Amino acid sequence: MSEAQTPTNEKLQKVLARAGFGSRREMEGWIEAGRVTVNKVVATLGDRVSETDRIQVDGKPVTQANLKERRSRVLLYHKPVGEICSRSDPEGRETIFKNLPSLSSGRWITIGRLDLNTSGLLLVTTDGDLANRLMHPSHQIEREYAVRILGVVDSEMLKRLQSGVELDDGMAHFDAITEVGGDGANHWYNVILREGRNREVRRLWESQGVQVSRLMRVRFGLITLPRGQKLGRWEEVPDDLVNELRKSVGLPAKTTRAGSKDGRPRNRAPGDFRASARKPGGRGQPGKSGQKGKTGGRGKGPRRSA
Repeated sequence: MSEAQTPTNEKLQKVLARAGFGSRREMEGWIEAGRVTVNKVVATLGDRVSETDRIQVDGKPVTQANLKERRSRVLLYHKPVGEICSRSDPEGRETIFKNLPSLSSGRWITIGRLDLNTSGLLLVTTDGDLANRLMHPSHQIEREYAVRILGVVDSEMLKRLQSGVELDDGMAHFDAITEVGGDGANHWYNVILREGRNREVRRLWESQGVQVSRLMRVRFGLITLPRGQKLGRWEEVPDDLVNELRKSVGLPAKTTRAGSKDGRPRNRAPGDFRASARKPGGRGQPGKSGQKGKTGGRGKGPRRSA
């Protein structure tokens, strides 16, 4: 069977995730909610499908063309403060998805989230398997943040934050903390941790009686936020680096885009995205670009269509 065919006898949620409908966990939720049918029968968790099965999502047929193995795409989005990572919001707040390019099939899946008041690097992908692996705690993917702290920080506090602090959902700690400067009561630190619990960076610092006055993610695993990338803009990660991401979490490489020898976009050198291009803590203090509208432009990046 060729790579382009639908794999036989695989779990339904895995097939849907790989086709770009969402992460595997999200697909499990859809199945539990009765949104998916196989051969006109409501699916259940554990169902397996082949290329001969007729799958429907919300009553709409999923064609074999949509289920074919396709290239993994990853976008690097520079999220501003004030945007949410949900597809819609009853409060009418802006969502990151309004700034992403449209897709002819499938949809963009966020690899983790950033809260309303956090800016910086956010990865989105069409590959549900990749999203699931990168978010799973077992893979211990490093996240690096630049954080501005208001309050007095001493060496004992830093030791506690690295040895472990009891939060309301269990023990947590930073793997590394690097001071990078600051004036007066505000000081900047770069911190690294290997999990993505809700507001974990903020809660760790607040447990010590200091306040996080600004928070920006600058790295996720192998991918770092390129210098000069404007807020509200996206860049496509080169296919060769996407394959490195896949290999880092035990997934096989996929073929690169047609007509490209190495899968690299033309507007950036591959090193611009790689975390190895900078030492941890070497980014220094971010500029004043965390708020919406502070730097040149919002909206879509250099590629407007999918």
